[in-house]
Amino acid sequence: MRWSPTLHRQSCAVLALARFSEAFLVLRAQQGGLALAWTPLVLIGMNMIYAVSAFPFGQLADKVPHTRLLAAGLLLLMTADALLAIANQGLVYWLGVALWGLHLAMTQGLLAAMVADRAPVDLRGTGYGFFNLLSGLAMLMASGLAGWLWQEAGSSFTFLTGMGLAALALLILLLQALREGATP
Repeated sequence: MRWSPTLHRQSCAVLALARFSEAFLVLRAQQGGLALAWTPLVLIGMNMIYAVSAFPFGQLADKVPHTRLLAAGLLLLMTADALLAIANQGLVYWLGVALWGLHLAMTQGLLAAMVADRAPVDLRGTGYGFFNLLSGLAMLMASGLAGWLWQEAGSSFTFLTGMGLAALALLILLLQALREGATP
């Protein structure tokens, strides 16, 4: 397979736009009345879920088709966004934060593995660098869009838009898998 600097270009681009900064999780909690002194707990909780889950999901990525695992990660992100759209406090909110962390655990290492699968050995460093450059730029754009949506349409709409973008990424991913004859 000839290497392309962007793996599954369209689906990854849309996925990157769906994944705005986790700072918006903190802002959502503050809307729900979480005191400023306690807001670090949002990122601590999300990162604990991410850290505990990343290794098992990495092992799973070695055993199942990457497209299937990425699709499951997108479903987790969509569910997290839906929960965060309807709640800014309580159990529903914290479940949304936990699912966001699970989504990251399921997809971050997987995306790196997908880059490794598609990049020739002598260009893997370049592939990772290019992928991370594009991911960073996309997160910057996604966070700018999320901030604008938050200001203009509200926090719930911001998370619903993230959910819609994740759904679009999932649709593109599944269409690409079908086109390539892979099992989604």
